[in-house]
Amino acid sequence: VQLVESGGGLVQPGGSLRLSCSASGFTFSSYPMTWYRQAPGKERELVAGITSADGRANYADSVKGRFTISRDNAKNTVYLQMNNLKLEDTAVYYCKTGWGRNSGYWGQGTQVTVSS
Repeated sequence: VQLVESGGGLVQPGGSLRLSCSASGFTFSSYPMTWYRQAPGKERELVAGITSADGRANYADSVKGRFTISRDNAKNTVYLQMNNLKLEDTAVYYCKTGWGRNSGYWGQGTQVTVSS
């Protein structure tokens, strides 16, 4: 199993980024996929998740209305569109298979820094 995130970077407050996570080594379409993030000194937290079958999405309250998770099963890729970024969105963002923090496979992470 391999998960490779990309799309992170430095952005000003109010800006946008689109993260991608390319998956291989498993039947991507059969798995729910999630994005987590971890800021310095804080626990890793669930940001958004999307089901496998019908593509239903769930979001942390802190990102609702600003972030959108989506998936393209033909490309084995899950995305996280992040709009109206805030300073507190600064973190390393990880994609993973499944919902729970203690199971599934993790990517290596991509840094998102929101700074003026």
